[in-house]
Amino acid sequence: MKKLTLLTLLAWAIAIALMPSAKAQTVEKGDMFLNAGFGLGSYTYRGVPIGASFEYTIRENISVGGSFDFARYGYNYGGYKWNYTFLFFGVRGSYHFGDILNIDGDKFDPYAGISLGARTSHYKDNYGYNNDYYSPYGNGAFLGIHVGGRYMFSEKFGGFGEIGYGVSVLKLGLTAKF
Repeated sequence: MKKLTLLTLLAWAIAIALMPSAKAQTVEKGDMFLNAGFGLGSYTYRGVPIGASFEYTIRENISVGGSFDFARYGYNYGGYKWNYTFLFFGVRGSYHFGDILNIDGDKFDPYAGISLGARTSHYKDNYGYNNDYYSPYGNGAFLGIHVGGRYMFSEKFGGFGEIGYGVSVLKLGLTAKF
């Protein structure tokens, strides 16, 4: 009887191990993410950029969306003060690598992508120079790349981190899934 019970348990264990498993994914078609965070290592000389991005998953593993970032830095000493204000408006696309890396579960979502947008800069000081002054930054287009990951603490709330080029070297923040 012991051998029969042991063989039955062994057969059940093998059957369960060989069954195809349903792999949960963090990103599926129709998912929407709202990210908000701050940057470190700004490409705008100084300042800490803060921003938000929105992503919509158009296909399994591919998302598109838009982003907005704001950065400001300045100087104030002895009655003289000036500041630069930067605004970044962009569109972005990401590919999510969970399937390729064979990541099991629905918590961690690694991704990489590109962004394209417009950067505006505005200079102001208390002597009346408002963009009449030569600015090394100017307005124009920007191209960005990012590699990052999102970790979902719950079904609807998580955190993200990205390294890249465009607005800041490192971006950290919170994300909400809809």
